[in-house]
Amino acid sequence: MKSIKPGRGPSAMNAIGSVVAVVFGVIWTAMAAAMGAPFFFLLFGVVFIMMGIVQAVYHFTNAAGKDRFSQWDITENGEESDPMHGYFGQQQGPAEPKTGDGFCPYCGTAVEGGYRFCPKCGRELP
Repeated sequence: MKSIKPGRGPSAMNAIGSVVAVVFGVIWTAMAAAMGAPFFFLLFGVVFIMMGIVQAVYHFTNAAGKDRFSQWDITENGEESDPMHGYFGQQQGPAEPKTGDGFCPYCGTAVEGGYRFCPKCGRELP
């Protein structure tokens, strides 16, 4: 089964953007406190900081973690597992690819002799 996951590059960029948002929230909160702004301006800055921290952790985990949450990148069974499978009672690890003469070991499609690449998944055959 194919799984769609966020690319590591976009996740890393989103993590950096979230850190920038946290810095903005800190500056906002400090400036609002220094100017004696009403309480809701300070509260806005604190909420902004908390949201930025949560986003930074989420995106950094997707960028650096082995098990990423599904969203954009298409991967095959043998490449990465999908952590969402554990929440729905499905198999956590990658499934064993089908093997044998005349079959692609990655997707299980019947392959005639002489092919270098699988006609379905496009991966190089052993």
